[in-house]
Amino acid sequence: MSSQVATTPPADLRDYLAAERTFLAWIRTGLSLMGFGFVVARFGLFLQQIRFTDGAEVPRSYGLSLWFGTALILVGVVVSLGAVWRHVRLTRRLDRGELHAAPSLTATVLTAVFLALVGLAMAIYLLSVRNSGASDGGRREGNSMSQLRENGIVERASQHSVEETVQKIEAILQAKGVQLFAVVDHSREAENVGLKMPATKLLIFGNPKAGTPVMLAAPSAAIDLPLKILVREDSAGRVWIAYNSPEWLRERHGFSAELLGNLRAVEAVAQAAGQ
Repeated sequence: MSSQVATTPPADLRDYLAAERTFLAWIRTGLSLMGFGFVVARFGLFLQQIRFTDGAEVPRSYGLSLWFGTALILVGVVVSLGAVWRHVRLTRRLDRGELHAAPSLTATVLTAVFLALVGLAMAIYLLSVRNSGASDGGRREGNSMSQLRENGIVERASQHSVEETVQKIEAILQAKGVQLFAVVDHSREAENVGLKMPATKLLIFGNPKAGTPVMLAAPSAAIDLPLKILVREDSAGRVWIAYNSPEWLRERHGFSAELLGNLRAVEAVAQAAGQ
């Protein structure tokens, strides 16, 4: 007596090809997530470089971009591994000729929801970075090339050479009736002793009618008065104008806010000389 074993015919070739296309699509999704995650993780360094080249005081920390990027990379790895497991499982079922319902959409929906949440978090994060940058710009009087450091030094870019900038300052002081006490040419003094130094000049100026009340109110202010402006050239050939912030001088020596106006001339002179 012979016996017959009932066998289930294997799936059609088109089913295998469709499964392979789905598998490759998931692999591309995983690779895209990992690549995009790497870009996001390095985005913080890009923002730091932008702040540095814009003359920002100290590059602030952008560590959140590292966490966003790492999360995307990990999700890309999970998606790739899940695609392999899903493809192997589906291929075996096709080999056995098993009929099955439509594949679950859970993985697809969860991936889409996760990406939407990450995108929303990144949008909020970028807006916060933009707003903080705008407030920093306002604190620097809208001039991206000026900066107020922790030591009270304000630095502005000049559109002219060191010599031309110094000449403009001298002309402005003369027009305002402000006395120029001295011009110290540091670069020339360095050259006299056989050393090289980029063009650097310090101008010392003031008006006794404005400075004396400040020194009477706070005698220690005589250390920083008369007012000074430093004009220098950096290693890249750019020219900078630096001076002590009047607000910083007030905090350092403790004189009243009413006397701040006596020192505001340094700001006006520096701004006019750099244009």
